[in-house]
Amino acid sequence: MGELYQRRLAVLSESDNLELLKHSLHGIEREALRVDMHGQLAQSMHPSALGAALTNDRITTDYSEALLEFITPAKENSADTIAELERIHRFTLSKLDQEVIWAPSMPCFLPPDSEIPMAYYGTSNLGRFKYIYRSGLAIRYGKAMQCIAGIHYNYSLPESVWQLLHTAEQSTRDLQDYQSFNYIGLTRNFRRYNWLLMYLFGASPAVDKSFLRDHAHQLEQFDENTLYLPYATSLRMSDLGYQSKAQASLTPCYNDLSTYIKSLKNAVMTPYAPYAELGTQRNGEWIQLNTNIIQIENEYYSSIRPKRVVQPGERPIEALAKRGVQYIEARCIDVNPFLPLGIDTPEARFLDVFLLFCALHESDLLVDGECSSCTDNFLTVVNYGRQPGLMLERQHQPIALTDWAKELFEALQPCAELLDKAYATQEHQQALTDQFKKVENVELTPSAQVLAHMRANQQSFTQFAVAQSKKHAQWLRERPLAKNEQQEFEEYAQKSIAKQAAIEAKDTGDFASYVADYMQSVKNV
Repeated sequence: MGELYQRRLAVLSESDNLELLKHSLHGIEREALRVDMHGQLAQSMHPSALGAALTNDRITTDYSEALLEFITPAKENSADTIAELERIHRFTLSKLDQEVIWAPSMPCFLPPDSEIPMAYYGTSNLGRFKYIYRSGLAIRYGKAMQCIAGIHYNYSLPESVWQLLHTAEQSTRDLQDYQSFNYIGLTRNFRRYNWLLMYLFGASPAVDKSFLRDHAHQLEQFDENTLYLPYATSLRMSDLGYQSKAQASLTPCYNDLSTYIKSLKNAVMTPYAPYAELGTQRNGEWIQLNTNIIQIENEYYSSIRPKRVVQPGERPIEALAKRGVQYIEARCIDVNPFLPLGIDTPEARFLDVFLLFCALHESDLLVDGECSSCTDNFLTVVNYGRQPGLMLERQHQPIALTDWAKELFEALQPCAELLDKAYATQEHQQALTDQFKKVENVELTPSAQVLAHMRANQQSFTQFAVAQSKKHAQWLRERPLAKNEQQEFEEYAQKSIAKQAAIEAKDTGDFASYVADYMQSVKNV
């Protein structure tokens, strides 16, 4: 363990400081396709009983009208975050008629792009903006990629912890800069070690062949309707999923916040020739917001993002530039098709340990090719993570995945002990113990279990996914919310509908000016 890591652990282990860790915040965003009982993509509109997707901050949509997104409030205990996610699932299933939530990350059988409905957010300028942004995603990357589902895990340490460490380390940075500096350090460490998350939690080794759209690929045939890679952990995070040639030159290596902001700003302002050829309008209708490398910051595909809660009318990079990093969003977590919520408390406990380790441990700058090495390690595990004897690269030297994983688990142990002391539990150490079993036995990984289950039951990917989706739907519907909880969600949904109507009623400006004002705002960052 590094000296800085040991000092920070010692400071936080003091009895008066342990309590501070209990004020860390944990939030989850879970994406999930709505499908019919046969596993076909739902063609219905977003159910009005779930509220307005534009203004309901618990239940909304992501890309497609059928791609639900569940958003929990940030909770101080990740077990409470999981409990809130379950409540959202239970309410949603109570309002779905002859539909269920698709269990895996990779999508169901997909019809032609023309039959995949994009999410609709009403007639306001904000609603149109969100719709046309998705139109731009469709023409840039195709609709299939936008139907992939994942889990985003939001995490922050309380400001009191950063104040404590700032004082203990006698930092000469102002507190905001110190906090941002260390969140960026967390982000660098996450990039160094996120391959471990792909090995432990990757759960998408196979896909319905309709997803490939007759494009060239290197996948193997599992059965007539299923393609896979024998040792893959997460096709979702491979070059089949969230990757972009246009963004290949956009490589913010998180060596400082200003560089990260500058990279995103340049991408939002720099034209990209293939997109410029398409233009922003066709036959008088908007098809994309602009012709730049990315339309808005959210289009940047990454495994992690430093973030700050935005104020009304504020852009994400504007918030970061003004007030620094507030939390991080880990974006590479697959939906586990064996779990009703796609994630459970033990997995969340492990993520808490992993992210705390990334925050407290030394984090040298990514230099001398380490940035590309991080990407290579990540993609190697994504595609071949269960291959016997798999080697990764560390400091220009080969190292076996299992050897490196064992070293990381040893380094994670003090953070698990620290969190268990703070929360008066053994769940964090137990989470480490359980996850380490996957290092010792690769067949325990979710990706291996998916393929084993499909083989044992002679199922295609779609047959497996339909069975799991129905199983989860039944489990959730057999556990209805209490009347007061159900009423709370219903009232929240109705308020969101009224809120959208109010926005539309007072929205009088023309859309072109709305887009121009939004794009102009980035120049002031």
